[in-house]
Formats: sequence, structure tokens, C-alpha cells
Amino acid sequence: MELFHMRERAAQELLAVSQEGGAVRCGELFAAAEGLARAGCGRRLVFLLCRNTPGTLLGYLGCLLCGAAALLLDAQTAPELLQRIAGTYRPAFFLVPGDLPPALRAVLPQRAAALELRDCALLPTGEAGPELHPDLALLLTTSGSTGSPKLVRLSGKNLQSNAGSIAGYLKLTREERPITTLPMSYSYGMSIVNSHVLAGAPLLLTRRGILEREFWDMAAGEGATSLAGVPYTYQMFRRLGLTEMDLPRLRYLTQAGGKLPPELHRAFAAWAAQTGRRFYVMYGQTEAGPRMGYLPPERAVEKCGAMGVAIPGGRFWLEDGDGNVLDGPGASGELVYQGENVAMGYAEGADDLRLGDEWGGVLRTGDMARRDADGVYSIVGRKKRFVKLYGNRVSLDEVERLLSARFPEAEFACVGRDDLLSAYVGAPPPGLAEAAADYLAGQTHLPRGAFRICPVAAIPKTGAGKTCYAQLSAGD
Repeated sequence: MELFHMRERAAQELLAVSQEGGAVRCGELFAAAEGLARAGCGRRLVFLLCRNTPGTLLGYLGCLLCGAAALLLDAQTAPELLQRIAGTYRPAFFLVPGDLPPALRAVLPQRAAALELRDCALLPTGEAGPELHPDLALLLTTSGSTGSPKLVRLSGKNLQSNAGSIAGYLKLTREERPITTLPMSYSYGMSIVNSHVLAGAPLLLTRRGILEREFWDMAAGEGATSLAGVPYTYQMFRRLGLTEMDLPRLRYLTQAGGKLPPELHRAFAAWAAQTGRRFYVMYGQTEAGPRMGYLPPERAVEKCGAMGVAIPGGRFWLEDGDGNVLDGPGASGELVYQGENVAMGYAEGADDLRLGDEWGGVLRTGDMARRDADGVYSIVGRKKRFVKLYGNRVSLDEVERLLSARFPEAEFACVGRDDLLSAYVGAPPPGLAEAAADYLAGQTHLPRGAFRICPVAAIPKTGAGKTCYAQLSAGD
């Protein structure tokens, strides 16, 4: 499969414009793919430490073109977490930026680079790497920043299908100029790359954040046509006065990564409608590559708070606890999705990378949803123990394991809601609560305010001796 029709583009076509590195053209991508193939990356596992730079973009798309399977990881991944995942999966290569901090560089292979791609270097590990299934194209982490070795296995068909659906409902053309507001290693950020490459639209690459003037200078100077963000991003957009900025080429905004507060949803939807722009609230999970649903912009005000309908080519339904399909308006149950973008399955070790499609295009999301009389869905809760912290899906159970390993003298139980994780600790010794908060912020690279450490006399238990999360949630 020729992913995103990349080979059909002329060598001189513009692939991206980088704030730091200038123009990136398709011919450079073709050369990168050939270089990766010559270095031996074809059908090998490559760990790609990502920044929003030309080298990362060339490495990601080059891996897809040459047949390598890349695992996308943030370039700020904690060294010990990178070691843990690398030890589990034994990659054949690392593709890394040249400006990594010394602590992270120290855990990488100490070998000469096999290839240079702009700001990135391809480092061989000396291992052949694990056997890969012929359909495996990409790997993504499942639980945000906690460093779980559990990965999502995505095929080329998954990526192509989802990119096509997104390009379709967003009405993307070659005239788009999306600016990078999200990490490429995050499934939402990756999907922006995929859908715009498919549409033939150049990306605007910047390492600057939305709180930096240089970001907005590029957005205005290069004519950014879209902005994307998680709920926290939209809080910052409001604080920065986005609706008052002079961005004449801005056509649409997208939001995913957690439910937007109703007042923010309403405010941005109304502003977009008044100014002739489009505002898309979207829903997805990494396991679906990642997009599953969107709220059509013409209904963004009317259906404020809703997630929307299934993307083109997909469908939703609701099930009760026994797996029975729930019909009729007002029904509530677990949201189930079917589509070609649903991943092949999970991997928890290197041997799992040889597995084929285990899910058959069906994903039980773990989210509880309600369907109204118009067939529009709203997320009303979660069945699984995950929270969204600043757009990152974080496993509460994984955080408990991290804390217990670091502080074996204490017992932890985690609950939470979007943008706040509460870690209860039973009878902690002096200073442990502060140390635990610092540890989580350092391990996850999320703001310290995303975590609240709550000392209690004892962690409540059920009669069977299991943690009683309901009691903790009631006080959260």
C-alpha cells in the first residue's frame, strides 16, 4: 500500500515549512526513505524520538515509505522509561534529534550514525530487532506519559483509512497550512500530519509553543489555516485572546483529547460561526488511529457538549454491561466503534509484534456515552480507569505502579478527572507527599498541578480486600 500517495508527488512539491529549518520538499523525503532503506531499516523496528522538526518528519514518513515500523516517542521521554521500553522491544535503530539532554543521550546506542536526516541521526543498536508482521506500520504508546510498555499496533490500512476520513470531513485541500500545536508523537498530532500529507498540504513546523510570540509570528507570516488543541490549549487560546488576533487565513479549529468545558465549547463555536470559520469538536483514541467521531461545525452551537457522529466509513453503537445493543433515543451505554482505522491490537512484548489483526475492526472504547434523538453522541463517563491530563491519556493503574515502585514504604490509590489526578497515600512518612508530586511531574513531563497527593489515614478497602475507589472518588 502506498501510504498517503506520497510517491505520486513531484520532487519539488513543498512538504513542510520549518521555523528553524526552512523548506522541506518531497524530493528530500524520497531521498530520506532511500537512505533509511540502505541503512537496513526496511521491516525493522525503529524508535523515533520526536520533535516538530524536519528531521522527525522525514524520519516518520521515510519509515512508512521504506517499510520500517516506527515507535513514536516524545524526545523528552524520561531516560529510565526509554530504557524500559527499549529493553522490552529491542529495536534495531533509534532515530533521534541532535540536541537531546545528556541524561537521555546516555541511554542511547553509543555507535556512529548510520544516516543523518537534517536535525536527526539514525543510530543502530547492533540488534536485528524483533520479527514484524507484514501489515505492521506504526506503534504508539497507550497511556500518555507513564511509560507503559503496552503499545498499539497500527497497520498501513489503519493509517490510510483514518487520514482519508479526516481529510474528508475537514474538507482539506492543497491550500491548507496547518501549524503544529501538538507533538508529532501524540496520536492527535500524528493524525494532523497524516491527513494533510494525504491532501498534499504543506505543514508549518515549529518547536515553539502557543505561549511564545515566535509561534504566532509564524502563524501569521506563513498564513496558518488551522489550529488544533486539547482542552488545556483552548484555555490558553482564550487567555491569549485568540478571537481578537489578526489571522485572516485561519479557516478552522479542531479540538480533541478530552471533553471541552461547555462554556469554552460554546464561546469558540459561536465565534467561528460569526466569523465564517469552522469549529470541530472531535473524539478519538490511539487504538483507532486515532479519530472516531466529530461534531459537524454547523451543529457546534446547537449540540454544545456533544462529541458528535462517527467519521466517514465508521459507525457507532451502544452496548449494556452484557454486550446487548441498546437502541432508541436517549440510550446510554458503552460506546463501541467499527471501522477500518481500528488497530490490529496491543503489544506487551517483542513477540507480539509478529501478530496480525486481533480486533477485526471493532473497538470497545471503555467510554460511556448517550445518543440523542438526532443520533448525536455525548460522552458521559468512563468505564476504564484512565484520565486525560493536558490531552494525554494516562492510566491510573500505571501511575499507581510507578508510585509503588518508587515509594515501596507507602500504599497508593489513584482516582481523577480530566486535568487532575488525585493520588491517595495511606499514612505517609514526612515529606513523601511532596516527593511523590515532584516524582510524577518529572516522570511524565506534565505540570505539577496535574497531580494532587492526598494523605489519608488508610486506603479504604472493600470486604474482599480490594481498594474501594468509590469512596475516594466521592471525596475527589
